[in-house]
Amino acid sequence: MIEDKEQTTPNEEQEVSVTEVETPVVEEVVPVAKVVKPKAAPKAKKVVAKSTKSDKSETAPSVVETKSEARGSRKVRVGRVVSNRMDKTAVVAVERLMRHPIYGKIIRRTEKFKAHDEANDCSIGDLVQIMETKPFSREKHWRIVRIVEKVK
Repeated sequence: MIEDKEQTTPNEEQEVSVTEVETPVVEEVVPVAKVVKPKAAPKAKKVVAKSTKSDKSETAPSVVETKSEARGSRKVRVGRVVSNRMDKTAVVAVERLMRHPIYGKIIRRTEKFKAHDEANDCSIGDLVQIMETKPFSREKHWRIVRIVEKVK
């Protein structure tokens, strides 16, 4: 027994204990905070001021403006009648100007709408005002509100 003690020196025991005590280095894992986008504020409702009698006598609102305000926001366009061959339907071409996204040149874009014409009053070349409405058929969801200018 004594021989075993003599063979091991205190320095060796310390080295062994040091290697046993060492633990591998572990990096701390820190939780990442989530980025939360703020919710958009609700859209403000349009407030329509009530007009007094003096306002009504100065300028009377047109029938189109009153109907569109009462029903909500409906799209209104002005265009030329291109075709009226169908019964109670007219094809209205609406032109708009837009700037080319790359070259900057102003371009005309034409869009055709099929509009409901209850009385078949429109003829080709008339300038008409159309308003978006419930679908009448597969392609027809506009109606002619009024004829702005009759063709001569």
